[in-house]
Amino acid sequence: MKQIIKKLLLIIITFSSIIFSACKSDKSTKNTASVFEENQAQLLHILEKGDLNEQQRYTIINQMATNYLNLKDYQGAVLFLTDWVEQNPNDMYNSYWLLMTAYAYLSMGAEPVAEYYFDRILQQYQDLLVKGNSIHFMCLQNLIQISKSPAHRIRYFNSLINRFPQNVNTTELYLRLAMEYEKDSQWTQALRAYTVFLEQPDATTIQIPGEPDAYKNARHLIDYNSSDKKWTFETLEGLETAVRKAIRNYDWRSLDKYKAKVNFFSMSWKQDETDTNAQEEFSMRSFMRGNRIRCSDTLDPSSTPTEAYLRTTGWSTYVPVWYLYFRKVNFPLDSDIHGNWEWAGIYMGEKL
Repeated sequence: MKQIIKKLLLIIITFSSIIFSACKSDKSTKNTASVFEENQAQLLHILEKGDLNEQQRYTIINQMATNYLNLKDYQGAVLFLTDWVEQNPNDMYNSYWLLMTAYAYLSMGAEPVAEYYFDRILQQYQDLLVKGNSIHFMCLQNLIQISKSPAHRIRYFNSLINRFPQNVNTTELYLRLAMEYEKDSQWTQALRAYTVFLEQPDATTIQIPGEPDAYKNARHLIDYNSSDKKWTFETLEGLETAVRKAIRNYDWRSLDKYKAKVNFFSMSWKQDETDTNAQEEFSMRSFMRGNRIRCSDTLDPSSTPTEAYLRTTGWSTYVPVWYLYFRKVNFPLDSDIHGNWEWAGIYMGEKL
């Protein structure tokens, strides 16, 4: 009996792809359906009546599901696979059948349902290697692509980092984890994740899709959090008035006080804030002595609700024009200063 089953199984599996290939080129939908139903019936007969071991049973179920998918009958595949899992809770390959189910839902554009099945595998089934690939890893990869919930994505990122560090770029994932903590208003965890990101050896050089200023933004956030933040003003008008008054009175001490104490930059318009010479510490005293400093009557027209530029002149013989750069503070970790204004830097030279 076992030999007969093996021979019949081998014939059906071997010629299944040939049959379906021929059907695809046949214009008759009726013939295609007929061949499909006959093939499925033969496989089902062996599945129900045969004395099969686990590997043989896996081969038949996999072929039957694949037959549905080859015809793009995703709903048929879902019904077949979910019914099998429900009726056979001890099948060691159930995580794989549910993985196929999740992919079928993805093919139908039903991402929320696919997410349910990917997550169900993680929560209820042990990991399984299929052709050397971890099913849990594949689930997590898909979940971080389709999940819209920050709380869920936090769990998925942590799982990838802790369980599969050799398969992922942990530097990137620490950054993305921190960003999800921010979205979920978990500020302490966000700061911790940003700190770990900054500690990675490739944090300064890594190129992360969609996050061109990843290192700069993380560094700014961490440094800002550890500072006293006393240099901020509640309004742009208050900051502008104070700076104008200090310049008019040649009060370099006040100007030094108003400068942001974290990531204050002075650079040309072509430079970047992260350049090594863009954040050198200096006092306004040496640039005010003996010079006649003047400010424009109004802020530059290019100013926006979150950024403002004040054109000033007379600072030096070589580069007399400086644009003082003011920006709104984006720091939701501290509601007392979030939305305040700070003098964040200086652009030297005329605007390009």
